[in-house]
Amino acid sequence: MAPSSLPHPPKRRKILMSPDDDDALIQDLEARLTTAVAAKKSLNPLVDLLDVALSASSPARVHKAVYSLYRVFVVVIGSGLLDAQEEERARVVRAWIQERLSSFTSFLVGLLKDAEPTLQASALRILMSLLKHMSTSLSKSSAHPQFHVPFFKKIIEALLAAPPSQRTESKSEDDGRLDDNVRDLFAKTWLNVYDDVRWFFLRDCSPVSEQLAMQKHPRAYENLLALLESLQRFPRTQSDINTWWVEEVGIKPPRFKNSGVFSSASDDDEPASDLEDDWRKFFDEPSEKDAGRGKKAAPSARLNQMTVHQSLHALTSHRAVFTRAWLGLLPHLSDPRRLDSSLALRALNVMHQGVMPHLTRAIMVMDWVGSCVDYGGVVGLLALNTLFILIQDYNLDYPVFYTRLYAFLDRDLLHLKHRARFFRLAELFLSSTHLPATLLASFVKRLSRLTLNASPSGIVMTIPFVYNILKRHPALMVMIHRDSDELGDPSHDPFLADEPNPNATQALESSLWELCSMRRHYHSGVSTLARIFEEAFTKPAYPLEDFLDHTYSTLLDTEFKRKIKKDPAVADELPRALFNISDAAPTATSDPVAELWSFSC
Repeated sequence: MAPSSLPHPPKRRKILMSPDDDDALIQDLEARLTTAVAAKKSLNPLVDLLDVALSASSPARVHKAVYSLYRVFVVVIGSGLLDAQEEERARVVRAWIQERLSSFTSFLVGLLKDAEPTLQASALRILMSLLKHMSTSLSKSSAHPQFHVPFFKKIIEALLAAPPSQRTESKSEDDGRLDDNVRDLFAKTWLNVYDDVRWFFLRDCSPVSEQLAMQKHPRAYENLLALLESLQRFPRTQSDINTWWVEEVGIKPPRFKNSGVFSSASDDDEPASDLEDDWRKFFDEPSEKDAGRGKKAAPSARLNQMTVHQSLHALTSHRAVFTRAWLGLLPHLSDPRRLDSSLALRALNVMHQGVMPHLTRAIMVMDWVGSCVDYGGVVGLLALNTLFILIQDYNLDYPVFYTRLYAFLDRDLLHLKHRARFFRLAELFLSSTHLPATLLASFVKRLSRLTLNASPSGIVMTIPFVYNILKRHPALMVMIHRDSDELGDPSHDPFLADEPNPNATQALESSLWELCSMRRHYHSGVSTLARIFEEAFTKPAYPLEDFLDHTYSTLLDTEFKRKIKKDPAVADELPRALFNISDAAPTATSDPVAELWSFSC
């Protein structure tokens, strides 16, 4: 029932009290409102309490005001004033309260970006608690369990848009990026704990982010990626779905039927198969029973025919909304018009263990991963790693994989900071003993050619890598045993360096003369390491990790710390004229600088 007296039209009223009396005013307004709800009287003091919260300058007073408002709205929600009413006067009161609740929600949403961390945490906890109370009230007023989807979408929008705080005293930067403490609190307290919160977030985050992006919120996809990265707990079996924020939706749903469905608050009790949100059809596998010879198939729990309540308790539905969220996000992470490649790199870092095992079909990310290979650098390498996992574990057919990998062997490879990552992945990709010798010969030859212009730290990575491949594939040993007579003209190398196809480079007909030249390298460590090819291949394979972290600094430290077993021979006396420079005064045609570099014999 509605209060006996309707509230007056809302208007801003100045409260003539000193700041020291704000605490007493907040308590007085809360007590008056609690009594008014119980006695069904006017709720006009709610406007005054909102004014106190909006105008409070001290974070402590804001805390007291928002928690006081929270307790008042909990009482209002529990009394049924926000339930659907048939009387005209009750509908007016309900609309008026919803406007006040909307203002309070907007203020809490802004506090998520406040400069005061405690206000951020309090605002998020109040929003999620209000969601719980509103869902419970909605479930009691209807015949079915309900989750207040419209209110939860406001929370999702706040997390993705990160609007600035309405407090004038807050000096937080309006960059649209979700604060880390808010992200961690939401992920640890709700997203990784409660199955219903996670399901509705995954279902609605993609359309909300697309809408925000059209409203000039470029950080929406970045904030969504940050939240999905924080998702550490996901059900793997049906028994893992057992924790609920709204207890009413945790009730076991009835068995699948074509009628008697349940719906969320935004579905208005319509059958799930008739809803506009018919995304679940995309994830359904074809049923063999449906392909019968004219026989009517028995009702089966197809995703597009399940109710929302039934979907919350189905593992296949959780995987479907998870897949939808990632497939909606990934294309925006590699769009050069909006974001840089760092977001694609973050997504690829979690793709192996955090994404692909939970997708309905892991090969659905193949197109996006393939496009990331074109980025090159670390992004391209991680994309190749993901493609390799799809090939190895999910039976993906990708014939040009090694051609794409071969393209990474350019002149800059041994000079980049991510070369260690490349060698780690390349050792994995080339570890199979079933790879053709012509393919492996191209990789070995190209890497050997790159050592001619590489730094010593890059060469010491390449030599053990090539040694391990030769030891694993004896068919390549001919490349180190072939001499100049077999090649014909020593100046002519049959290797086709510009050929992009590793199976057509004729590398197996060439030799590794580049590594042979490393025996005379100016760095003693490189020359010593290169002589391993002159010995019999009886030593075990090199542990590649021992060579991947070498730099100029580490090589110098190794030389400085090397123990000298025998003192080198030195001359007792230095010659008086070390350089060929006469003691006479330089003539006009002489060049003293050039003569300094003319060493005497």
